[in-house]
Formats: sequence, structure tokens, C-alpha cells
Amino acid sequence: QVHLVESGGGLVQPGGSLRLSCAASRNMFTINAMGWYRQAPGKERELVAVITTRITSRETTNYADSVKGRFTISRDIAKNTVYLQMNSLKPEDTAVYYCNADLVANSYWGQGTQVTVSA
Repeated sequence: QVHLVESGGGLVQPGGSLRLSCAASRNMFTINAMGWYRQAPGKERELVAVITTRITSRETTNYADSVKGRFTISRDIAKNTVYLQMNSLKPEDTAVYYCNADLVANSYWGQGTQVTVSA
């Protein structure tokens, strides 16, 4: 089992930046991968970015086409924390952002953090 705590959401103007953090309650090397998903009102939850974290795997990342070149996912092994750096934010990036941890048998979610991009 793993508990995830997200932080860093808020209100930002178009073109601005935010950094989201997700702290895991267990050693990141025991988790297959961690990622960020988002859900806008009236829409399904979608993948934003994912990064592998298990000690036996080479670090790889994957991004939704809509955020490539603007968002960067990274990890801090010592802090068991994954970050999502979001630059050049657009109004269509407005959503609740959820952190996810993928273990062998189960998948766990954080409580979500609101990101609003508006002038």
C-alpha cells in the first residue's frame, strides 16, 4: 500500500508556470511507475505524464501529446517525490490533477489538486 500527498496547485495566468509535487509514503524503488493524470469538468480522467521508478528499470518518461514540450515530470529518489513542472500553461490545462502510483497488484491515487489557468 502507498499513501500519496499532492501539493502545488493553484490559480495562474495563461503562459504562467506551476510545479506540482507528489510525496509517496514508501520507497519509490518499490513502485513500478508514478504519474500525473488530470480530470476537467465533464471529461474523463486522462494521462498527463508518467515516469518509471522501480530500481530495476531504466528511468523512462511518457507524456500526453497535448503537454509535450511544456510539461516535465521528474523524480527525487531521496525524497520519494515526483514533480510535474508545468510551463506555458493554457486555459485548457485547467483540471484537477491526480498523482498515481502503480504497484504490481494495485494502483493508488492521491486526493487531487486543482489547477486553474485563467486571466
